[in-house]
Amino acid sequence: MTNKLKTAKNKKRGIALYVAVTVTGILVLVSFAVISLAIRQLSISSSSRDSQAAFYAADSGIECALYWDVKGVGGQSAFATSTVNQISCGDTTNNPGNSNISVGGSMTSSFHLDFLPEPFCADVSVTKDYVSGLPTTHIESRGYNNCDPNNLRRVERAIKADY
Repeated sequence: MTNKLKTAKNKKRGIALYVAVTVTGILVLVSFAVISLAIRQLSISSSSRDSQAAFYAADSGIECALYWDVKGVGGQSAFATSTVNQISCGDTTNNPGNSNISVGGSMTSSFHLDFLPEPFCADVSVTKDYVSGLPTTHIESRGYNNCDPNNLRRVERAIKADY
């Protein structure tokens, strides 16, 4: 009878080890799932932030073009096809390249804006045309969250206005 008791005790010891390994395995799998979810959420929030920055850069660019098209120089649009004019948008000590931008004098005027110290920028194109004898204006502003074209995380957003 003593051999039967020893065998029963040995079987119970094996069950405890099996339960401990199983519980540990389940805890490790749950931990990996939570970490994976957290990493995906960080990636989504980073993409959203980059997209928002690019959109705001594009919005600033189109607002600048609309301002100078309406305000103009000497009573006419700064983008008039007959004369070359100088405009300034967001020119600060960080962004001296945003002042004295030459535009106008042709059907299409293009300019670049930087928003330093942030890495954001915008490329703006203004086209003046005549459709059926009526003047039309087409403005397209492309904003970027990063001005380095080789950056793999670069996001572009565009805004267009036609009137």
